[in-house]
Amino acid sequence: MSTPVHYPALAAGFTGALAAMTGRRVAVIGHARPDGDCIGSQVALCRALRSRRIDAVCVNPDPVPRRLQFLVKDTPFAPIESVLPEAARHVAVFVDCADGARAGERIKAAFPAPLAMVDHHLSNAGYAVHNLLDTGSSATCEILAGLLLDQGLPIDAVSAQALYAGMLTDTGQFRFASTSRRTLQLAAELLACGAQPSEVGYHLYERESLGKMRLLQHYLASLRLECGGRVCLGTLAAGVFEETGTTAEDTEGLVDYARSIDGVDVGVLIEERPDGGRKASLRAKEPAYRVDLIAGQFGGGGHACAAGLNLKTDAADFYARLVAAITRQVAVVDAARKTGA
Repeated sequence: MSTPVHYPALAAGFTGALAAMTGRRVAVIGHARPDGDCIGSQVALCRALRSRRIDAVCVNPDPVPRRLQFLVKDTPFAPIESVLPEAARHVAVFVDCADGARAGERIKAAFPAPLAMVDHHLSNAGYAVHNLLDTGSSATCEILAGLLLDQGLPIDAVSAQALYAGMLTDTGQFRFASTSRRTLQLAAELLACGAQPSEVGYHLYERESLGKMRLLQHYLASLRLECGGRVCLGTLAAGVFEETGTTAEDTEGLVDYARSIDGVDVGVLIEERPDGGRKASLRAKEPAYRVDLIAGQFGGGGHACAAGLNLKTDAADFYARLVAAITRQVAVVDAARKTGA
């Protein structure tokens, strides 16, 4: 193997993980409510392992979303019910999961000591034997693209498409601050391997359902400005999915409308549940706002510019608590900028 170019610091860990997987059955595990980076990472890693005659299969707590099914092709995805009874016969590799709980409590309990994980979340403290973590990468797909190229492993057209889609979605179509020179260089490498940007763009951004448009109407109508207009929050009330004929996967991208408002630094999408629980997605225009730290105050986590949280218990005062937490973080940023820190 030639000298690693893209991720030299992770090369030894990746080589060790590959060696440990040889001759084993591998479950490539993604998180609940999988997004483009999750599915893209699973597809590419699973196919790379199978190219080395390693018996690998993808496992998720939730189905592959409709708009991402075009990435799967003949990549094996196994129902969770068929894998959990045989968990002891597998080694696990988690992708795009800041911790094991992101894949759900059932999977976390079945695979308490993963062989490896590949991730880019700031809140990831490392929970596997081989922790392939790079928080400076725009996406887990970026890390995998670099590792596969560094290792000289084949990236077929299906894998290239999946990796490109994951990078595209996690960078906001290469608009977010996480987009780097390496991101674009690896994207170009994936095009050379067979990725087709026009097909990815069509499936991801030109196949919205009428129900999602109605869900967007509900979200936009609920938007409220807080913190002197620097924070915008919107809420999807319990029962709105049934009313609009949508599902939770149709919330993808809605929070970006709140963040896109001129003068807004942090946008938020809150989903209310019938049991009183709440799920929130936070998006910031700049990394300085560290929305991962805000989400962490509620048991969540993520990236500096994109984070989430999930409260399963009654949270009647959640809105006020969340606004207060964001307001405090905005004040921290303002103070730091005044002092030049």
